Order: sequence, then C-alpha cells, then structure tokens
Amino acid sequence: MTTTDPASTLTQDAASNDSVVEDFDWIPQAHAIVADLFGRSPVIYWTDLLLSAGGAWALTVVYFLAAPWSLLQIAAFLGASILFFRAGTFIHELVHFPRGQMRSFGRVWNLLLGIPLLMPWVMYRNHVEHHSPKRFGTPMDGEYLPLASSPIRETVKYLVQAPLLPLFMIVRFGVLGPLSHLNRRFREWVLTAASAAVSNPYYRKRFPKRDERHLLIVEALCFLYLAAIGALMFTHRISLGQLLMGYALLAWTLSLNWVRNLAAHRYANRGEVLSRSQQVGDSINITGQTWLTMLLFPVGLRYHALHHLFPSMPYHNLGTAHRRLMQALPPGSPYHAVNCPNFFVAAQQLLRSALQTPPAASAMPVWRPESHHS
Repeated sequence: MTTTDPASTLTQDAASNDSVVEDFDWIPQAHAIVADLFGRSPVIYWTDLLLSAGGAWALTVVYFLAAPWSLLQIAAFLGASILFFRAGTFIHELVHFPRGQMRSFGRVWNLLLGIPLLMPWVMYRNHVEHHSPKRFGTPMDGEYLPLASSPIRETVKYLVQAPLLPLFMIVRFGVLGPLSHLNRRFREWVLTAASAAVSNPYYRKRFPKRDERHLLIVEALCFLYLAAIGALMFTHRISLGQLLMGYALLAWTLSLNWVRNLAAHRYANRGEVLSRSQQVGDSINITGQTWLTMLLFPVGLRYHALHHLFPSMPYHNLGTAHRRLMQALPPGSPYHAVNCPNFFVAAQQLLRSALQTPPAASAMPVWRPESHHS
C-alpha cells in the first residue's frame, strides 16, 4: 500500500487563499472517521486497469469483425464503450497522484488509452484547479458551467458537443499541434486555449511550463498515431466505413462521461468564490445501488461530493468512507445533504432549474467576460 498525507488534499491555491472563509466545523470530524482510508493499493489499480482496458480492446475487435448491425456487433459496441469508459476514468485518478507516485501506471495508461483515444492524461492536469477554493464554480474552473442558473438552451449547447469531441481531438493533435510549432504566437494560443481537457469552453489558462516536455512527447505520439491511420487509409488497409465505426465508438464512449457530468454538481453557482464546505455542498453523491449507477459512475465517480471533500482518497476506498460518514456524522451534517438517489433525479433537478431561468437572469454572461483570465 502507498500512502498519501491527507493534508495534501488541499491544493496550493487553497492554502494561499486567505480571503476564502472555510467552514471547518464538521470537516475535521469527517476526516477523523476516514483517516485510515487514504492508502492507495497499486494491486487494485493495476488489476482494474488491465482487465478493463484488455476487455475493451477485445470487444473492439469483435465489434469490427462481427456482421454489420448484428446483435453481436451491437453488444460488443456497448460492452467496449462501457469498459473504455471505465478504463478511461483512471485519468481522474492519475492527476490526483502525488508527483512521482506510480509513474509507470500513467505511462501504461497512455499507451493503452491516452494515445489511441487521443486523450493523454497530462492534458487533464488542469483538473486540480477544480478543487481550488479560488477557482471552483467560477469562470476560472475548466469543469464548471452554471447550467442550472442559465436557460435550458445552454444545457442543449453543452450536450450537442458530445458527438463532436473526437473531431476536436483529431484537429488538436493532427492539425493545431504540428502547425503551432511553425509560429511562436500561434503555439502560445494552442497552449492557452487548446491544451486542457475542459467542459467550460470559456476557460483560458496557459499550459504549465513544467509539463511542456511531457506534452511535446504525447503530442508527437498522437500525431504519429493519426498519421499511421491516414497511411492505412491511403493504402486501403482501412476503409472509410471502418474509420466511421471507430469514430462512433469513441464518440459514444466520451458521451457517456459528458452526460454523466450533469450529475456531478448542482451547477447553480453564479461565479462566487465558495468555501470548501460549500464546494462539497455543490457536489453530488449518487447513492442508489442500481446497475445504471455502476455503469455510468465507474471508478468512484458516484461519490463525487466525497471526492471533493477528500480529493486524495483512492477510488477503491470511497464506498467504505461514504458508509462510515453516513453512519457516524449526525443527521444535520452537511454531508447528508449531498446525496441523490440516482442520475435521473440529479439531472431532473438541473433541468428544472434551467427551464425556470429566463434569459435575462442567466449566469452564463459572467463566464464570457472572464474567458481571458490568466
């Protein structure tokens, strides 16, 4: 077992932000209840990743070889997407590893998923800002949009992007990345506007200089991967139909996570700075024990509020921690208010709020003027 200091759950941003008033009344009690659950098990991580990724690629082969539109092909498509989603979700765990811990895990993840699916994990480095009290729930948060405080059209705009996500990634690594090395100003634009995995399209922040070498390596690998696909198509070893099949599988897989995000937070904040306790209160635990929850919220994603309470806790201990907290914390604790029975209830709450928000009261304009923050 590898261990992490629980105090490291607070980011440097949080530690340096004296203007944020934190509500720590109940948090130390919660921490004491789960203090023994911060140890990370490499065996669990490796077993889960290799079985999930191996199963996903095996089903992908079946998907491509099965008779078109047969029951076998459809089943393989759905099974592969679910397993790719599960294996891909380890990107979230990777960015929460302390630097230097389980480095080989990140490299293998990139080889199995990050490069072939065009989502190298270093481009998700920005996720740590999603836990910063200075940035969470504001226009400077790359993973937050005020969908519940904006008209329903904003949620529709968010959802229609899902099928286009693979196209964005192809353009990023196949076009923008290579061309950016021909012009310094254009390269800076790419590093600022197109080098982070975000759902907030107004997010702008330059990619960290200390990770640029890592980014250059994965950019080159992704470009070579795309060039190989192009060469195989040119020599008729891959048909257009097969390319579209691959695109459909990737788009569906990414869409699962895109839709799942609707039940990660309340998305009602209007850009105000929130305390750590308020950050947890804006997040959601999906507590219903249903098969859909297990499929849509793999690798601990169902305990999203708990994750925001203790970001460094490994996914395989979240279930135990949640049960302890529910039993030990008093009924009036803020933790009891973050639970939702299933995805549909959480999504319904968001959509109902969006439907009741007139355009004049939309919080989205707050995001647009702030889009060029440093």
